[in-house]
Amino acid sequence: METSDKKPAPAPAPESRFTVSPMTLAADRWMGRLIRIGGVGVVLAVFGMLAFLIFQVFPLFTGAKVAPVGALTVPAAAVAFGEDEYGDFPYVVQADGKVIFQRAKDGSKLLEWSPTLGDRRVTAVRSYPRTGLVFLGLSDGSVQELRVVYRSTFDAAGKRTVEPSVTALESIVIGKPGVPCVDVWNAKGPQSRLLLVRQESAGKPLLTAVRVIERKGLGGKARVTTSAPFVVAADATSVEQVLLPSTAESLIVVGKSGEVRTYADDGTNFSFLQAFVPFKESREQAVASAGLIFGNVSVVFVSRAGEQQVWSMYPQLQPDGKSLRRWGKIHDGVLLAGAGEGVYAAEGNKCYLAVAGGKLQIRNMTTGSLRWEGDVPAGKILQVAFAGNYDRFTALSADGKLHRWSIDDHHPESSWGAFFGKIWYEGATGPDYTWQSSAGSDEFEAKYSLVPLLYGTAKGTIFALLFALPIALTAAIYVSQFLRPEYRNVVKPVMEIMASLPSVVLGFLAGLWLAPLVDPRLISIFCAVGILAPAALFAGFLWSALPQPVRRQVKPGMEFLWLLPFLALCAYFAWQAGPAVEAAFFTVKDTASGLPIADFREWWRQTTGETYDSRNSLVVGFVMGFAVIPIVFTIAEDSLSNVPNSLISGSLALGASRWQTVWSVVVPTAISGIVSGVMIGFGRAIGETMIVVMATGNTAVMETNPFSGMRTLSANIAVELPEAAAGHTHYRALFLGACCLFLLTFVINTLAEILRQRLRERYKVV
Repeated sequence: METSDKKPAPAPAPESRFTVSPMTLAADRWMGRLIRIGGVGVVLAVFGMLAFLIFQVFPLFTGAKVAPVGALTVPAAAVAFGEDEYGDFPYVVQADGKVIFQRAKDGSKLLEWSPTLGDRRVTAVRSYPRTGLVFLGLSDGSVQELRVVYRSTFDAAGKRTVEPSVTALESIVIGKPGVPCVDVWNAKGPQSRLLLVRQESAGKPLLTAVRVIERKGLGGKARVTTSAPFVVAADATSVEQVLLPSTAESLIVVGKSGEVRTYADDGTNFSFLQAFVPFKESREQAVASAGLIFGNVSVVFVSRAGEQQVWSMYPQLQPDGKSLRRWGKIHDGVLLAGAGEGVYAAEGNKCYLAVAGGKLQIRNMTTGSLRWEGDVPAGKILQVAFAGNYDRFTALSADGKLHRWSIDDHHPESSWGAFFGKIWYEGATGPDYTWQSSAGSDEFEAKYSLVPLLYGTAKGTIFALLFALPIALTAAIYVSQFLRPEYRNVVKPVMEIMASLPSVVLGFLAGLWLAPLVDPRLISIFCAVGILAPAALFAGFLWSALPQPVRRQVKPGMEFLWLLPFLALCAYFAWQAGPAVEAAFFTVKDTASGLPIADFREWWRQTTGETYDSRNSLVVGFVMGFAVIPIVFTIAEDSLSNVPNSLISGSLALGASRWQTVWSVVVPTAISGIVSGVMIGFGRAIGETMIVVMATGNTAVMETNPFSGMRTLSANIAVELPEAAAGHTHYRALFLGACCLFLLTFVINTLAEILRQRLRERYKVV
C-alpha cells in the first residue's frame, strides 16, 4: 500500500479575520474628521489673528468725521468769542467791548456785561477762547484785560448751575498815548506776561509792548507790576499780520510785501533774528494768512494764490561754521481753492484749519494729509477755536452766527507717509525715518515710522543667519554623512536640547556677560575666528598628504581627533596675537591725554566717524545665531540622513569620493528639507524678542554700522505695548508693526514653500 507524504492543505482563514471591527472603522472616521477639523482650525486661527490685527490697524487710515452741531445766533456786532470747557455757555464780545453770554442749548441770554470806559472807546478786541481772556484796545493807546470765569454750583438734586462772571482789570497804557490801538496780543512767558499793541503813527506801523509780572501774596491778593513800554520791530516798514507765540519768546511780523521778519526775546527787548520770503519763487509773493502751529516753532503760510508753505525753526549751518536755530521751509502744502482767509491751529496736535476759497480744510501740518473738508458757512469767518481735547471746533462768522462742529479724529498724525515715508519733523535738519513715541513735553510730536524697525529686524536677522547658517549646515552635513553613528547619537540630542534654551537666558548672558567680555578683546576674537577656516583647509591638506598607512590607523568618521586639536592650537595663537595686531594697525591718539593708544574702539570712532556700542549687532548676531543653529541643524540633518542609501552606494560604486557624493547626490536630494530648515531658522531669527531687547541698545536707528545697536519690530512691541494706551495711535501703530511682522513671515514662508516644492520636484527620486 502506497502512502503519500503530502500534508493536508491548511484550512482557509475564517472571513472574520479580514473584517475590520465597526469600532475601529468608527474611530478611524472620527479621527480623520478630527484631523481635518484641526487643520481647518489652524488655518482659521492664522487668518483670525490677521483679521484681528487688521481690525486694530484699520482706524489709523480713516479720515476725520466732522459733523455740524448747529449754529447759534449771536449779536451781529460780535467780533470775538469764547466758551467754557464743554462749550455749553459761549460768549461773544462786541466791537464796543460788551460781553454777552448765551446758552448753547436754546440760545437764551444768560448774562450781559459792559465795560466802564468813560470817554474812551474800544478800537481793538482780541479774545483767547480757551483761557477766558479778553483784551480791549482803547482809543487812548491803553489796554484793558477782562477775565471770564465760570462758577458751577450743584443743588440737592445734583443739578448743575453755571454762573459766568467778568472781571475787568485796570487798564495799562502800552502804546503811544492818544493813538488808538489797531490790534492787541497777549502771551504768557516763563517769567512774565507780554502785552503787545499795534498802532498807526504818521502812516507807519508802531508795535509797543510791556511786560506784566503778577505775584500773589500770602493773602491770595495779586500784585501786578508793569515794565516800561518798549518798541518792538521798529525796522518793520509794513505790518500785515503779527504772530505772537504763547510762550512770548519770539515775534513774527508778516509784511504786506510778503517779507517775514522774526525777532527773539533777549530779556530786555526783541532783537532781530531773521528775514525771509515764504513764496519767493511764486508769482504771488504776498502772504494772505498765516498761523502758528501747536508748539510755536512752525508757521503755516498761505498766499493769495492758495499756495501753502510750512516754515519751522531747526539747526542750520551758518557761514561762520556755527549751527544755529533759524527758520527754514520744511513743507510745501497742497494748493488750496483760493486765497487764504485764515489759519487756525488745533491744541494738542499738529492739525490746523485752513479757510480759503469757500472751503474749510483740516490738515495735519507734518504729514500734509487732508483730514476733512467742508464748505464755509454764510458770512466771513472772523475767528475759529478748537476744543482742548480736539473733539470740536467753533467758528464766529460776520453774519452773527456761532457755528459749531464735532470732530471724531482719534489719529490725526497717522498716514501711509508717516508710517513708511520720510517725514521732516519739527526741529530736524531734514526728512528722515524716525520712531520716537514719547517725550517729556506736551508739544512733542510723536513719530511712528516703522522703517527703522523693519531695518533693525532685517539687520539682526542677517547677522544671525550669517553666523548660524554656515555652522548649522556644515555641521549637519558632517554629522549625517561623515561622523560615526555612536557619536552622532550623542551630538544630535545635545543640539536638540540646545534649541530648548529660553531666549531670555541667552539675552541675559549676551547683555551682562558676553558683551563686556567681547568689548576689550574684539581684535583677538576676530583673529581667532578668521584663522579657523584657513586652518581647517590647511589641516585637511595635511591630512590628505599623509601616507595611506598612517591615515588607515584612524577609523572613518574619527578624523576630528586630528582636526579639533589643530584648530584649537591655531585659534589660541591667533588670540594671543590679537593685542599685537591691534597695536600695529589700530593705534590712535587719545582725545583726553593726547598719547597714542592701541584701541580698536577709539580707532573705529575716529576713523569712520561712526558710533561704537558694546552691545551691538555683532553680539546680537552671535547670540541669536546660537539660538538658530539647533533648529537649522536638526531639520537639515534629518533631511540629509533620510537620503536613500542606494543613491549613496551607487555614487560611491561609480568612483565618486565621499565629498563628491555629498555635494552631487546627497545635498540635491535633501535640498527641500534644507530649505525648510533655513526658512524656519529665518522665522526664528526674525521673530526673536528677548535677545534683541537685552543685548542691544534697543535704539531705532538705521545704520549699517555693525558696532551700533538696533531695534526690531518684535522688541519694539515687547517694550512699548505695556505702556501704550488702548486705542491710542501709539497702541495701533504697534499693532501695525505686528501686522507687518506677520505678513513678512507669511510671505517669506510662502515663497520658501514654493521654492521647496519646486526643488523637490526637480530632485525627486523616481
